[in-house]
Amino acid sequence: MPSARLVVDPAFRIGEVDPRLYGSFVEHLGRCVYTGIYEPGHPTADQDGFREDVAELTRELGVPILRYPGGNFVSGYRWEDGIGPKDQRPTRLDLAWRSVESNEVGTDEFCRWTRQVGSAPMLAVNLGTRGVDAAAALVEYCNHPGGTYWSDLRRKNGAADPHDVRVWCLGNEMDGDWQIGHKTADEYGRLAAETAKAMRLVDPTLELVACGSSNSRMPTFGSWEATILEHCYEYVDYVSLHSYYQERDGDKASFLASALDMDTFIDAIVATADHVRAKGRHKKRINLSFDEWNIWYQVGTEMSHDWAHAPRLVEDEYTLTDAVVVGNLLISLLRHADRVSMACLAQLVNAIGAIRSEPNGAAWRQSIFHPFALTSRYGRGTVLRTAATGPSYETAWFGEVPVLDSVAVESPDGTAVTVFAVNRDQRESLPLTVDLRGYPGLAVAHHTYVGDGDPQATNTAAHPNRVAPRTAAPSTVEGGKLEISLPPLSWNMIRVSPSQG
Repeated sequence: MPSARLVVDPAFRIGEVDPRLYGSFVEHLGRCVYTGIYEPGHPTADQDGFREDVAELTRELGVPILRYPGGNFVSGYRWEDGIGPKDQRPTRLDLAWRSVESNEVGTDEFCRWTRQVGSAPMLAVNLGTRGVDAAAALVEYCNHPGGTYWSDLRRKNGAADPHDVRVWCLGNEMDGDWQIGHKTADEYGRLAAETAKAMRLVDPTLELVACGSSNSRMPTFGSWEATILEHCYEYVDYVSLHSYYQERDGDKASFLASALDMDTFIDAIVATADHVRAKGRHKKRINLSFDEWNIWYQVGTEMSHDWAHAPRLVEDEYTLTDAVVVGNLLISLLRHADRVSMACLAQLVNAIGAIRSEPNGAAWRQSIFHPFALTSRYGRGTVLRTAATGPSYETAWFGEVPVLDSVAVESPDGTAVTVFAVNRDQRESLPLTVDLRGYPGLAVAHHTYVGDGDPQATNTAAHPNRVAPRTAAPSTVEGGKLEISLPPLSWNMIRVSPSQG
């Protein structure tokens, strides 16, 4: 049986993990907000109408930052519609998702809710149909203490203290012709620069994210980033990336290697940003915000045309295979922790969500919930580059790829190491030797994995724990080496510590 080997050494350091790497995304899309996080009539609803069962799962998922309110939705959104007395808020047509928006949930409600679930808001401003003035006013509303029109209006609306929103996205996917108010790279770059300058005049401490390419297949990919950063490099801190993956034509072997595409995408944006830095002789370095990523089965999906409120849109039911791929994409993000500072799993609930809920019913964890929650909990500290060898296999998309993909994270106190690994082989277990001689104090390994005999296994309201983490027997490190076996088609987390404690 082919085996694999990897070396984990404290000298192979990539960088510190920014906890915001484990962010998520709440958009007014489908049932993400209404009957997702918010449902006043639900048995678990709190005094503000938010579902406590969903809130508890959000806390368990471990998302330190939540992007809001879009997404495509934001490019036609008037944020003023979502503040003030709810019975006075206008009902609007949402052109992005052809839905009716009641505006029951807006900026104040969302910012309060993020704090309740242990997160922080990451707000996007509308640079599709609006621009500089509306963005600066929203910053004033959210962050200014008081004594001005917008800040006093926030106080009147019940938020005496500022929401203190630190991270802001300058629009969404402005390179896409599907976007309301789509712009050329020069048009967007200029607008982003001027909007950033105005927002920072209100609050100089903001962190700002410029829109990068919607995906790496866009015809303007690469040139888009180079052009927009020529305009706004000095005024922003991050450039965004978006990418969704899905199995195509039954080619599971290629789908399981999707992280290679994410690696290439990240490397290309880093190279482009650094080129602009060198060309402009800029001192600071632009980092990346991968603020939309997930599995999304877009083939065969259709937009609603009945202008419903909170319709069932893109409610993908995730399989074990999807969970393994999501776990592998997290490995890719960790592998680039020196440049990817933030990332958002899109989305949180129902619409391609890690959590599912039913109106007036249950909430449960999708299969992809588990690798994300465990990586968020234990993938904190310093990322280590693992030197790996092992078998490979042939794919139609990527050619020859390794069966094993892995990364390691040293705990913040330096006393433990967690190895995250996937076995892409769909039929065979993978014997693995982990060389830990660089950590002579480590003795015991606890192995948790997500795997199942059925690659199509899913979690449902009737069977919410069909796909769940499993625990293997503890192993010991002998002679600086750990011998372990990764089940077929599995995501694995191996926590190695000095003792049983």
